[in-house]
Amino acid sequence: MQTTPVRIWDLPTRLFHWTLLLGVGFSWFCAETGGNWMVWHERSGMFLLALVLFRIIWGFIGSDTARFAHFLASPMHALKHLRGLASKEPAFHVGHNPLGAWMVVTLLATLLVQGATGLFATDDIMTEGPLIGLVSGNTAELLTSIHHLAFNILLLLVIVHVSVVMFYRFYKRTNLVKAMVLGQADWPAGQPQPGTLTFRGAWLGLVTFGVTYACVHFGVGFLASL
Repeated sequence: MQTTPVRIWDLPTRLFHWTLLLGVGFSWFCAETGGNWMVWHERSGMFLLALVLFRIIWGFIGSDTARFAHFLASPMHALKHLRGLASKEPAFHVGHNPLGAWMVVTLLATLLVQGATGLFATDDIMTEGPLIGLVSGNTAELLTSIHHLAFNILLLLVIVHVSVVMFYRFYKRTNLVKAMVLGQADWPAGQPQPGTLTFRGAWLGLVTFGVTYACVHFGVGFLASL
């Protein structure tokens, strides 16, 4: 099948995707190792919280394919897409497909809950979140449990996500990983190409993340000092 490259993803969205993957893996390693690595677990958690908040903001001001209004379809559209997965025909979409869109929202929500609850979490030994002083012991215990639960849910979502990507690659012959790496999708030559897409500059993504991280860093520091 002849294809032609079509630009789908901007650089900030792609960097978010792969940085998030590495960051979650690093945070997990730090938590499992324990000891002095928990300091880096906390730092990584703050970074990831800012990263997720950046992606939410980018979902409103970013490039067309990164915007929630562009890719978030109704649940009925998602179910219709699910029923069409049995076909071996390659599936090409201008950005996230209707089912993948809901996976993105679910992942972001889970990561947001995990990051926020981590600010109040404690292991009752030597590690405490920076904002634990703002809540009672019972509340901190509850938030710690939610923090651990959110990670288990995240692991399940990641397994589903990777499995679906592999399904698309080998069953539907659609390379989603390549598109997220290079920013371009292999579009069938005989299929009408998508309409004109608007892409935001990488500089805007960098500035947006910088401001978001500064707000998280200094905001948490301010609240911790109260």
